Amino acid sequence: MGDDLSAGTLIALLVLLLLISAFFSGSETALLTLNRYRLRHKARQGHLGARLAERLLARPDRLISLILIGSNIANTLATALVTLVALRIGGPAGVAVASIGLAFVIMVFTDVMPKTLGALRSEAFGLPAAVVYYFLLKATLPVVWFITAISNALLRLFGVRPDHVNQHHLTLEELRTLVTDAGTKLPRRRQRMLMSILELEDMTVDEIMIPDNELVGIDLDGEWHEIATTISTSRHSRLPVFQGSIENLIGILYIRKLVLASADTLDKATIESTMDEPFFIPEGTSLHSLLAQFRRSRQRTAFVVDEYGDIQGQVTIEDLLEEILGEFSSNGEEVPEEVRREEKSDAWLVSAGINVRALNRMMNWHLPTDGPTTLNGLILEQLETFPVCGTTLKLNGYPVEVTETGDNVIRTVRIRPPPPGDISGT
Repeated sequence: MGDDLSAGTLIALLVLLLLISAFFSGSETALLTLNRYRLRHKARQGHLGARLAERLLARPDRLISLILIGSNIANTLATALVTLVALRIGGPAGVAVASIGLAFVIMVFTDVMPKTLGALRSEAFGLPAAVVYYFLLKATLPVVWFITAISNALLRLFGVRPDHVNQHHLTLEELRTLVTDAGTKLPRRRQRMLMSILELEDMTVDEIMIPDNELVGIDLDGEWHEIATTISTSRHSRLPVFQGSIENLIGILYIRKLVLASADTLDKATIESTMDEPFFIPEGTSLHSLLAQFRRSRQRTAFVVDEYGDIQGQVTIEDLLEEILGEFSSNGEEVPEEVRREEKSDAWLVSAGINVRALNRMMNWHLPTDGPTTLNGLILEQLETFPVCGTTLKLNGYPVEVTETGDNVIRTVRIRPPPPGDISGT
C-alpha cells in the first residue's frame, strides 16, 4: 500500500500522526494538572467539559490507559512511515538519519512542547480534550478494560489499589494556605474573616475574654444609687450580678428584660427576680467549642472559670463575632478608643490591656500571638520584671515604650511601626 502513495502523502500522514501524538501528550498533562476544586465548581455550574473531565478523573487508570494506547499507536505508525519515506528517499542510510530526526521531533514537538502547554493552559486544553476522550473511551472500552485489568492486577501485587482514588480532601492547614494565597482574588476583609473562622479551633476563650478585674457589673451589696448609675450608664446589654465581689456571682441581668419587668418600680428585688442563671465554661475552651455551646444552650454570655471555680473573665457572643468579623464601631471609627494616633508623630498610644490578636487585626501589625493574650502580659513576659515609665523594648521588631503604669499593671504604651523589613522574632 505504501508503494501506491506518494512521498508527499506519506509526509502529510506523518505530520497528522505527530499532531495526534502531541494531542495525547499535552492533554494527559492538562487533565492530570487540573485544579480539582475549580473543576468541581465548573461541573456544578453545568460545564460539559468539566463534568466529563470529573468522570474521567474518577478512574485515572482507565484514562491513562486510553491515552497511552492512542499515543503509542500514533508513535508506532509515525516510525513506520518515517522508515518507509526514508527508504524511498535515501535508502538504508537514510533510515538511520530519519530515525534520529524522528526521535528529536517526538521528544520536542510531541512531548516537551505539548506537555508544557498542557501544564500552563490546563483548563483551555484539558476540558475540550475531556469531551474527545469520553467518546474515545466508550468506543475502545473493551481494549482499555483489558489493559487496565492487567496493569491493576500487577499493581495489587505491590499493595497498590488503583480503584481507591484519592478524593483530594483539604486539611485545615492546606485550607489556610489556600485562603492566604488567594491574593487579589479575595478582598482583604473577607480573607481576614475566613482566616479568623479557620483559627477558631486554635484560639481559646482566654484570648478574647474580658478579664475579671475589668468586668462592670451590679453589686447587690452596694448602694442603690450606685446600682442605678451602673445600669443607666452601662454600654452593655447584659451585666453580671454579684454580692461583694465578682467571685460571688449570682446571675446575669439582661437590661431589656429588666425594663420590661419594672414598669413602675425598680429595686434590688426586681433585679433578683429578673436576672438569669449564669453560664460557666472552663478556661482553655476553644472558640469553636464556645460557638457550639452558645448555639446549643442559646446563651449569649459565658463566664470563664479556672480549675478551682474562680472566675477569670467574661466572654460574649459579640466578642466571638468581633473575632471573626473585626471590631464593631458605633461611631464609624476605624480604630477603638484603646488605640489613638499621637499628634505630629508616627507613633500610636495603645492601652496595654488590649488583646494582641485584635490589635494586630485592627492595625495590620505582626506582634507575637503565641504567648500572653494581652499587650500588658506580652510586655511583662518579655521584660520578666515590672517596668517603670520610659522603659523601652522591641516586640517582633516594633519599638515599644511604657508611658503609664498603675495598680501593678501597664496602662498605656507608645508603639511605632518598625522600618520595612525589620520585623523579627522576639
